[in-house]
Amino acid sequence: MSNLINLTEETFETLVMNSDTPSVIDFYADWCGPCKLVGPIMDSLAAKYSGKVNFYKVNIDEQKKLAISHKVMSIPTVFFVAKGEIKDKIIGAVPQAAFEDKIDNLVK
Repeated sequence: MSNLINLTEETFETLVMNSDTPSVIDFYADWCGPCKLVGPIMDSLAAKYSGKVNFYKVNIDEQKKLAISHKVMSIPTVFFVAKGEIKDKIIGAVPQAAFEDKIDNLVK
């Protein structure tokens, strides 16, 4: 079970865009095979970067408007956000090191 906080349309702006802490957001669906590979990686990264980066997830089936408004066309899609701006993203399942590189760029 994931320790990431579920974002909604109502909480996205406050928790992510208005935060001084960088954020990583995993857009996923329960039925998505590659998403099931990324989920444990996100949990591991949340523990590794605890206190430096906030980690969230968005279930695209439950938060369709949020996914559409951020132009999420494929899942998994992971956004890297800092200072109210989406700085980068990764689409698809990739090794943990690829996520770490993007996160390290956020916390510089």
